[in-house]
Amino acid sequence: MGHEDEVDRIVAAWRRERPDVDVSPMHVLSRVSRVAHHVDQARKASFSAHEIEPWEFDVLSALRRSGDPYELSPGRLVAETLVTSGTMTNRIDRLAARGLVDRRRDPADRRGVLVRLTAAGRSRVDAAVSELLEREAELLAGVDPAALERLTADLRDLLGPFDD
Repeated sequence: MGHEDEVDRIVAAWRRERPDVDVSPMHVLSRVSRVAHHVDQARKASFSAHEIEPWEFDVLSALRRSGDPYELSPGRLVAETLVTSGTMTNRIDRLAARGLVDRRRDPADRRGVLVRLTAAGRSRVDAAVSELLEREAELLAGVDPAALERLTADLRDLLGPFDD
């Protein structure tokens, strides 16, 4: 087993103070929470360096991942980013005002609209994701590759019920 960390000390203190409750979930979830904090800091730094907000990255990256021509319906963006349609409308408006996306009529549905990533939006999201991946690789650099594969599988199992 590895070295004792702050979570081990917290769990031990709770066990001492509350022996009547099972504190074992803290071993996993407190560590996940602490890792999430470090990932969040890396995301904020990466996005700030490229003058985008985390929510902007979420929308721009959904469009970028969609492949050429890098466009999705607002409804698909809602599904990809897990926000309400009203929130998405506001986000699209703000991104369009910055020249990072534009709207066009959906040729398959005259009432529909498609949101397309502009060249400026693509450049911005590509630079931000490159920097983010470098920072995330640094966060994982000290972990054995086989351990990372196991962790990936375990986290997939942990998240499975939430994705269904």
